[in-house]
Formats: sequence, C-alpha cells, structure tokens
Amino acid sequence: MLKHQLIHPQINALLGRAGHHSRVLIADGNYPAWSKKGPNAELVSLNLSPGIPTVAQVLRAVLSAVPIEQVNVMGIPSEDPYARQGEPPVWDEFRRIVQDAGLSLALEPVLKWDFYKQVESSDHVLTIQTGDQSLWANVLLTLACRTAV
Repeated sequence: MLKHQLIHPQINALLGRAGHHSRVLIADGNYPAWSKKGPNAELVSLNLSPGIPTVAQVLRAVLSAVPIEQVNVMGIPSEDPYARQGEPPVWDEFRRIVQDAGLSLALEPVLKWDFYKQVESSDHVLTIQTGDQSLWANVLLTLACRTAV
C-alpha cells in the first residue's frame, strides 16, 4: 500500500522508472501537451473537466512521492499583455505547496519559448495534463537523487 499522496498507477510507474535529472511537466489545460513533449515522454491526461484537477493539486501529490531539485514555471514574455499584470497569482500557491513539502526551492521562471525547449529535451519523461484554467500555470519539475535517510 502506498504511503504518499500519489495513487495514480500509471503516474507512479512512470515516476518509478525516472531517474536523477528526469523532468516531469504538470501542464495546465491550455498547454499543447501532445505537440510539446520530449522524445521519451509519456502523456497522462487527467483533464477531466475545465478546472479539474488543478496543477496545484497534482503538484502536491507528485511532491509527496519523489525528490525534486528544481522547480521551473513558464515565464511570461515581456511582449505578452499579461506580463504587465505581474506574476500569475497561481505562482504563490505553488510556492506554498513547495514550502509545505519541506523543500527550500524557489520557483524559477523560464521564458515560454525556452520552457518549450526544456520540455522537448530527452530528459522529459512525463507530462501530466490537467484541466487547470489558470493562466501560466505550467510547472516543470527536475527530479533529484534519492538519498539515504
């Protein structure tokens, strides 16, 4: 019986096969998940309905299951009209979830087109597509080494 919060069998299997430096994308409902993925990545579509589940809900579950060394979010290009509004409100929720998971990691924005390039790398092993309707709510996690306790 699993002790962490992530109980999805396919996601657990894919994370179990992943190693150090593997990348996992938790994508919002607007992300082009089928066309923007790495050559080794699998897509798990959890987008049940608009807003269900959210990236934050999936992030919380994934962080309970695997060690993470880096958290990237899709940064907003300066020419995008949304950039004038500052950071997306959902980023504060992501920061709280990372902190609640006991991690002392900062969210590191990567501009949209560079974010796509990172996702399209051979290190990308999994995209979890959500139904999140929040703008700029994509999170790219880099897995860390499992260390002795």
